[in-house]
Amino acid sequence: MVRTPLTPEERERGERLGRLLREARGDRSMPEVAARAGVSAETLRKIETGRAPTPAFFTVAALASALGLSMDELIGRCVREAGIGTEAAA
Repeated sequence: MVRTPLTPEERERGERLGRLLREARGDRSMPEVAARAGVSAETLRKIETGRAPTPAFFTVAALASALGLSMDELIGRCVREAGIGTEAAA
């Protein structure tokens, strides 16, 4: 199976998600959070560094739960960081 290359926007979105998850993790260790979410520390590392810019929905949901975030809160943070919707407010 051949995958379509990611667009620059998809890559940036993945990097943004990774930054937000890393910030939410704080001083908790990567193995601790990964184990709590049921994913490998390597998977979490790839997501946090943007090397896995399109993680599966259930992986993101498990990580959000392990970090005490709702999916709504995570999406809201991603949208705010991207500046989406701020044009209408201006």
